[in-house]
Amino acid sequence: MGGVAARRPVALAAAVMLILEAFGIVLLNWILSIVVDRQRMSLAGVEPGAMTAGAWAGAAVFGLYLLFCAGVLVRTGLRDRAPGRLGRVVLISCAVVHGVVGAFAVGLVGWVAFLVMMVVLGLVVLVLVAYGEGRVGVGTVEP
Repeated sequence: MGGVAARRPVALAAAVMLILEAFGIVLLNWILSIVVDRQRMSLAGVEPGAMTAGAWAGAAVFGLYLLFCAGVLVRTGLRDRAPGRLGRVVLISCAVVHGVVGAFAVGLVGWVAFLVMMVVLGLVVLVLVAYGEGRVGVGTVEP
């Protein structure tokens, strides 16, 4: 029964982590766009203005995606019910993204970034497991 009582706080904690991560991603890309713009950096002949706009666009898309995932987690935690099919797909994709980003982060940023990505990954997976579909199948016993 202890696992059922912990579902709600885990879902809300995962949502808070994703909200903080979304703001962190936007802040990081804002700083990168300033650096690219001030140093007039170019990659393969692409204009610095286009690279700045690309950094902002990438930040906006990824930040909104993380906020959407956080919204699914908040709704799951407040209602204390499993997310629907679309919500589960969104959370599974969020877990996969965090696994891939964590693998890149360990090489590019370091072990602390990897640890943060794995904590978020663990929280999202824990929510998915804790709010399982709840179907009674072969080999399970009804309460």
